[in-house]
Amino acid sequence: MKTLIILSILLFTLDSQSKQLSAGPLLGHVALRGANIWVQSPENGQVSITYWESDKPKNKQSLSAKVDTDYGNTHTFKLSGLEPATRYNYFFKINNKKSKPLTTYSFTTQTLWQWRTDPPDFSVLAGSCNFENETIYDRPGKPYGSEHEIFDQMATEDAEVMIWIGDNWYYREVDFAAEQNLIHRVVRDRQQPHLQAVFNKFANYATWDDHDFGPNNSGSEFPFKQKTLNIFKKFWANPSYGMPEQEGVFTKVSYNDVDFFLMDNRYNKSHENAIDGPDKIFYGKAQLDWLKNSLLASYAPFKFIVGGGQMLNNYHAYEGWDKYRHERDPFIQWLDDNKITGVIFLSGDKHHTEMLKAERPGAYPLYEMTCSPFTAGTHSSKSGGDFDNPRLVKGSLVNQHNYCKMSFTGPRTDRRLNIQVKGKDGQQYWTKQIKSSVLSYAQVNDKE
Repeated sequence: MKTLIILSILLFTLDSQSKQLSAGPLLGHVALRGANIWVQSPENGQVSITYWESDKPKNKQSLSAKVDTDYGNTHTFKLSGLEPATRYNYFFKINNKKSKPLTTYSFTTQTLWQWRTDPPDFSVLAGSCNFENETIYDRPGKPYGSEHEIFDQMATEDAEVMIWIGDNWYYREVDFAAEQNLIHRVVRDRQQPHLQAVFNKFANYATWDDHDFGPNNSGSEFPFKQKTLNIFKKFWANPSYGMPEQEGVFTKVSYNDVDFFLMDNRYNKSHENAIDGPDKIFYGKAQLDWLKNSLLASYAPFKFIVGGGQMLNNYHAYEGWDKYRHERDPFIQWLDDNKITGVIFLSGDKHHTEMLKAERPGAYPLYEMTCSPFTAGTHSSKSGGDFDNPRLVKGSLVNQHNYCKMSFTGPRTDRRLNIQVKGKDGQQYWTKQIKSSVLSYAQVNDKE
């Protein structure tokens, strides 16, 4: 009888223990009155979120949903009816048991500043190329991924937003050889402990490049592209993905007074070896039409065109929009014809960080900020010709693991962008300030 009682107590204790999340929470899109929050449960069944205004703990609200077992027991909650500039706390239950550690997470909605005040000062972190080692399936030799503590450093930053610019995970041959194996990579990588603090501290947004889409340099020919698109949509919590007339991961992110246009350079991309011409696609007409109309509608002092691969580099042998000039050059001319101000390009992929500057007669210069890599292998640029690029801003090339921090300050009429490139220990490699007034046609006319 005594043994039975002890066993019953033990079973009750085990049953009442809280469950640990497999990954997350990942804070995704944060708006004025809404927020997207992704979570992965360790088991099938229900997951619920309870949330409340931080200073009103008695006014709790809850949502519950069945996790998607086809995508690693994941779910994205879309909270609505929130209030601007308000801090919210939240926690999870898994099959009606509170998750552990018994952590209460928090986020703050965007500020309704329009027509009221100057826009808030805020900061955005950005980068690309995160390689998580799995020895049994990695290439032989020295591990390709290293210095993952960079994410611990990033989690200490005072920032509101994190933009993942592609190669956010790396599919291997054992993954993309069969559609059903693709899910293994993202489930395994998403659970890495060093990523979790970044996931729940910042509003995370993402686009992709080749390695979190499929094989190296892959595009529209990849037969499992619909599967990888579905996986991407299930594991990020962006505001949207593509448009009804064109599938893909592209979307617009508006945070305070800055717009980020996250582009999709994979789903419809023609192979880079195709002869350049009207049928060779990098982004494609439908996506570029969306981008053009979005730029025309934008009042942002800084308009970032964000792509997984470089867009303005004319002096390299690797993938990039320069191999698709029949598509790219008319778009750049369109920017000038329509007097689109404030455009900056933001890219990843290159396994080094650099700033490019493309001069344009009669127009302001176009800058491209390439941020790479977080943890994937770096390389030396001494023999690769990178230092000879006439568009390279002197002193901007960094061949160490790094991330970019972009801070936006100043009154509405004089916004300023300060870029810092930082390493795994917080060291600053370089910094540059760009005024919004410099990225305007008024500035060009004043010079003339």
